[in-house]
Order: sequence, then C-alpha cells, then structure tokens
Amino acid sequence: MNHQPLPQFAHAPILLLISVMLMMQPLSTDLYLASLPSLASGFNVPVSTVQLTLTLFVIGFGGAQLIVGPLSDRFGRRPVLLAGLVLYIVASALCALSQSIDLLIAARFLQALGCCTAVIIARAIVRDAYALEDSARVIARASTWISLAPIFGPILGSYLQVSFGWRAAFVALGILSACIFAASVMHLPETNQHKNPKATDLSGLMENYRLVLGSREFWAYAVPGALSYGAIFSFISGSSFVLINVLGVPTQWFGYCFALGVSGYMTGTLICRRLLKNISGLQALRIGTACSLASGVFFLAATLLGMIHWSMILVAMFLAMVAHGINFPVTQSGAVSPFPKQAGTAAGLMGALFMLFAFIVGSVVGATHNGTLYPMAIIACALGALNFYSARAITSQVVAA
Repeated sequence: MNHQPLPQFAHAPILLLISVMLMMQPLSTDLYLASLPSLASGFNVPVSTVQLTLTLFVIGFGGAQLIVGPLSDRFGRRPVLLAGLVLYIVASALCALSQSIDLLIAARFLQALGCCTAVIIARAIVRDAYALEDSARVIARASTWISLAPIFGPILGSYLQVSFGWRAAFVALGILSACIFAASVMHLPETNQHKNPKATDLSGLMENYRLVLGSREFWAYAVPGALSYGAIFSFISGSSFVLINVLGVPTQWFGYCFALGVSGYMTGTLICRRLLKNISGLQALRIGTACSLASGVFFLAATLLGMIHWSMILVAMFLAMVAHGINFPVTQSGAVSPFPKQAGTAAGLMGALFMLFAFIVGSVVGATHNGTLYPMAIIACALGALNFYSARAITSQVVAA
C-alpha cells in the first residue's frame, strides 16, 4: 500500500513535537542516573533495590504500550497523548516528594505509563503523517535531535544531584512534561485518519495482534531492534555504579563521561541518514549490528586483558550507541510501516519487546553486580553477538520469502 503524506499536517510542527516526545524516554532515565548511588546510601538499600526504579519503569513502559497503541488506534493520537502527559506530570511530583524507596519505585511505575504514551504516540504519528519511503529518514532525523537528551541529560542530572540532591531531577522532568503538554494542546493536530472503533474490542485487539505478530517482516526488524536496545540498556543501568563506585569517577564528572559515551548515538543517527541515501534499510541494519558486536567483543576483551579504566568503558559504550543510532531508525520504520491501520498496535508491540529485553538486562546487571567489570562486560558481549546473528538469520528468511 502506497502511503502518502497528509498535506493538512505540512505546516504543523510535527517533527519538532515528535522529537521532544521521544526525548522523554531517555531523559526519564538519564537525568537521575548520577543519583542512583546516593539513592542506595540515602535510603540505606542495596543496589538491586535501587535498580528497581529503572526496571519497574521498564515494566510499566513495556506493558502500557500494549494498551496505549490500540487506544490511539481507536480514539486518536491527541486525546490519548494529553491524558498520558497529565499522568506523567502527577507521577513526577510524586517521585520528587517520595519519602521512601517503595513510594519512589511505585511513582516511577506511574511515570513510565505517562512516558510510554508520549513515545508510542510519537512513533505512530510518524506512520500517520509521512510517506512510507520517508519514515526511516524522518525517524533518523528526529533521532539526531533526540540524542541531545542522553548527551546533556546526565550532565544536567549530575549538577542537579550535587547542588540540590536527587529530587531536583524529578522536578525538572515535571516542568518539561508540563511544557510538552502545553505545546501539544496548542499545536498538535489529530493525525489518525483511520480510527478503528474495534481496535480495543477483544476480537479486534486479538486480530490486530495476530496480524502484527504473525508477520515475519515485523520480527525481522523487532528482534534486532530489541537486542540493540538491550545492549545500550546494560550501559544505562550499570554505568553509574561501575564508573562512580568501582572506578572512582566523581559524581559531578559522571554526566560528562556518560555524555561522551552517549554521543555515539548522535553519530550513529548521522551515519544512518547517510547510509539510507545509498543502501537499503536491511543493509544498514547489518552494518549497525556488526558495530554492536564490535562493542561487546572490545569490552570483554579489554576487561580480560586488565584494561580497567573509565576511558575503556566509554569507548565500548560509544560503539554500542553508534550501533543503536544506526539500528533504531531502521528497525522502528521496518516494524511499523507495513501496518498503516495498526500503526499504534505495531509500535506498541515493538516497544513492549524493547522494554522486555531492557527489563531482563537491567535485572541481570543489578543482580550480578559484584564490584568488578566482568558481569557487565559479559552481558554486553553476549547481546552484541545475539544482535549480529539475529540481523542475519531472521532478515535472510524475510528476503527469501
């Protein structure tokens, strides 16, 4: 089906709003990464308990996508988005006011539901408002802007932690989400021109799930994308403990270290945009997953050889982020584009798969942390190898079909 861009959206700030909404996910985690060690000491709980503020966020984010996508297919993108942003604002306030780690974990779960709404709606809007052949390039362009969030977010978070404590990060997130809400109310049109009144009916929901999950093309892109996200999440969830507690990097410098590593994502999106001008998405995905493998192998080999230094962590992280910067636009577009009438459902299912992998990775990173680099290096290498293999084994079947 040839999906044409919708002319009535030509003058709406769609790309800007998409970019800002997608920024909410990395900011929701990266802005308080420097605070994780202080949360453990402040609440007098182990690292594994503090990791629940990340992993429960991932569970909430992943599970909500199975609901948000179909809701937006039925009722439209705009009303679902606005409701999710209100929830995010309230949850951010609860996070900032939390007096116990249990309340913080619960509030983070609610925050994830609101964040998920913004991200899923942004992905579905790409499918609504842009032609099929343009969607990967649009996502790559938006991803370049999104990469600013994980670059500058940890730096800001580090200074907020040092100057005001961990609560300041959640105050900042609440202010940001309120601004996005106001901009969406004023400037975001409804982009869903194919509302499906049966999208949330059990029969319609099951039919949409069956259609998407039964597609080889969906899995060909979703699995490599999820593995790629899992690889970067191993760094997101473990880098603060490794750099600050194991390698002794000062908290105020953590944000700069993390930003250097995450700048690889911007580099990857720029590479992806250049690649897609000359080669197919599948060819670009093979290049990206090869970079993911290189990151994991380098990390494990350097650790085994005794190259225990913060700069080594940043090189491995940079390569993993480059890989994801190439992989994400291709996998996102490839998994959602075949489903013009189920774009929300497809985006939700892919996002849920991403979060499932992230939850598993975050849980394993937290449970295996032993004061050394070995667990994190082994996990990164295993994910890189699986990502490299999946992009060749699964996609080859789709091409053959």
